[in-house]
Amino acid sequence: MQEIDPADCPFCKVPDDEIVASNMRCYARWDKFPVSEGHILIISFRHFADYFEANGEEVTALWQLIHELKPMLDRRFSPAGYNVGVNVGAAAGQSVPHLHVHMIPRYQNDVTDPYGGIRGVVVQKTVL
Repeated sequence: MQEIDPADCPFCKVPDDEIVASNMRCYARWDKFPVSEGHILIISFRHFADYFEANGEEVTALWQLIHELKPMLDRRFSPAGYNVGVNVGAAAGQSVPHLHVHMIPRYQNDVTDPYGGIRGVVVQKTVL
């Protein structure tokens, strides 16, 4: 994946009115291409691509914000479950080289068979 200049990064220049929640290290905004109603991104303020480059404070802040968002998403959308995940690198599907975590509400019958959950990202390897 090619690095991008922070000046051109869509996650570095988010308008204040698009920020749903934030803390000192990260913020949340609705995904512009949601896979389900309520799909939200938790994004580091610092510009870097790889989750494994995050320092301890950033990792803690990301997960704290995820925990803070859950009750709000539960009230607003009433999902039956969640997928929470990070794409690290182009081979894993990361399309914006800026650290972000997907929090995806899931609903009864939103897919035919959700068995295996996040393991289904490599469809041929899904264990049924």
